[in-house]
This record gives sequence, structure tokens and C-alpha cells, in this order.
Amino acid sequence: MEDEEEQLDLASRLTQDHHQSLKLWLRMLSCTVKIENEIRSRLRATFGITLPRFDLMAQLERHPQGLRMGELSKRMMVTGGNITGITDQLEQEKLVVRVPDPKDGRAYSVKLTAAGRKAFATMAAEHESWIEELLRDVSSADKAQLIDMLSSIKQKLK
Repeated sequence: MEDEEEQLDLASRLTQDHHQSLKLWLRMLSCTVKIENEIRSRLRATFGITLPRFDLMAQLERHPQGLRMGELSKRMMVTGGNITGITDQLEQEKLVVRVPDPKDGRAYSVKLTAAGRKAFATMAAEHESWIEELLRDVSSADKAQLIDMLSSIKQKLK
């Protein structure tokens, strides 16, 4: 299985002729995809929730006053239609509520309900433990170095 997985990993198939920037980008992407796929699978199996729904709830947890649909779309880098669909699902499950904007009758903010905050707290704790488990073999020094290097790259991409 591991050999098949390595063959599917585009970054592992690059040759010396490929530019370092391409190698770096593909290596970062392959690591992200592996972790994200595992988290998606665990969220679905453990909580019956998708990663986009979890991500939307995470945004709302950081903004208890709520966020407008357009702001959620921008923060999650998805279309307004995607946000509407995710919000509809979470609203049906009573995890979020739409609140009319008092300044603009056409706009709504989305907030976590009490049940949504409780459910998210449980999911977030489990999510953190999964990330710790998946990265447990990476030393603290390597993690700190990677954080610094990726922060530097992020700053240069602005």
C-alpha cells in the first residue's frame, strides 16, 4: 500500500530537472492533502459532518457576534452559493441561526446556537488530538522551524 501511495504522490516523482519551487509547492500540497483527507474521513466517521461544515463552524466560533454570509464566503474562499448550502444544512440541524442585519434588511449574519457551540467544542477538541496524532513523529524543533519557514513564505506571497 505504501509503495502505491508513493507512486501516486506527484511530488515524489519529480526529477532533478524540476525547479525547486515546484518541488516545494508539490511537497507542501501533498502533505496538506494527506492530512486533510484523514481529517475529512475522521470528521465524517466520528461526527457525521463534512470538513466545510466544520470550517464554517470554526469561523463562527471565532466570531460569536456572527458573520455575514459574504464575509464567510471570503474567509473560507468559497462561493456564496457554497456558504448558503452549508448554512442551510447547519441551520436544519439547529447548529447555526441566521439573524437579520438591523442596518441592512437584505443581509443576514450567521451565528452558532448554544447547541452549535457545544457540538463544535467537542469536535474541535477531537480535531486537535487528531492533528497531534498525525504529526506526533515530527519533532518540536522541526515543527518550530517549519512554522517559521512557512510564515516567511506566507509573508512573501502577500
